[in-house]
Amino acid sequence: FPHAGTFTKMIGIKYPIVQAVMGGFGVPAMASAVCEGGGLGGVGLSWADEQQARDSVRQVRAATKNPFAIGYALWFPPQTLTAVLEEGAPIIQFSWGTPTKEVQSLVKSFGAKLGMQVSNLDGTRQALDAGSEYIILQGQEAGGHVQAMSNWRDYLPKVLELAGTTPVLVAGGLGDGHALREVLNAGASGGAFGTRFVATKENRWSPSYKERIVQSKASDTILTVCFDGGWPNALHRVLKNKTTNMWEAAGSGQVGFRPGEGDVVASFGDMEFLRYGVWPPAEGMAPESSDHMALYCGTSVDAIRDIPSAKDLVKRLWDECLSSGK
Repeated sequence: FPHAGTFTKMIGIKYPIVQAVMGGFGVPAMASAVCEGGGLGGVGLSWADEQQARDSVRQVRAATKNPFAIGYALWFPPQTLTAVLEEGAPIIQFSWGTPTKEVQSLVKSFGAKLGMQVSNLDGTRQALDAGSEYIILQGQEAGGHVQAMSNWRDYLPKVLELAGTTPVLVAGGLGDGHALREVLNAGASGGAFGTRFVATKENRWSPSYKERIVQSKASDTILTVCFDGGWPNALHRVLKNKTTNMWEAAGSGQVGFRPGEGDVVASFGDMEFLRYGVWPPAEGMAPESSDHMALYCGTSVDAIRDIPSAKDLVKRLWDECLSSGK
């Protein structure tokens, strides 16, 4: 793998395996487990307030001495960026847009590394102009919120050529070490895994959600705008469930014309969650919440048939990657 070492040496990790940044309950524990396993774990803080953001960074730093990433989707202002940098976040990763020059300077002023997720050549150019030290090329196969409109295979050769010595990783549809081997052999410096790390013991999403991942296949996923509460008009890939089925049956209508709008479909402590909201079901919610809430899931689900430890999974992915070429 000619370029895998470029990324691992620059970041200071053992394996060219990245956990896609994701937000929500308990993610710091999963991210730190990935880091302890030799990969790069990450926490998404686009919606966190300052105290939540500081606490998240502190939790990861307390659990591992290895580098980790903090992610921001730039559809939302990165209001807690200064706070996480003050807490010692070593890597800041942006998606869904390009950071302003002021944001770029702020990250660099703290000595943190800057990474960006892109989905086409124009995005790659913007990332390079912004001083991104690594690039993640996302494909439409990814689970969760998907900025890509194409398969990553359509762009990878040209993105690699354009990026030159800047490491390029691939995200979207990667579920095992065989997929990692494919992207490394294609010239990428690593692979980013999202859905595969959702289905791990350290992840704090609902057990029923994880079981749905284990039991599903790629044809059970859809790219949709159904769950738009909190992030309107953004494509996302999810597993079909009762909410997506009833919405589609009613004509896939816009806000105000959808069945069950306003339904409380889950609760967590004193918080209530409405149908069509952005959140997936968390640990502690009733199992039936998975019938109604967003079950983010990529096409990599075809390769996912168990719920291992995130720490152990990193090594397993690398072993699979090496053995699949024999």
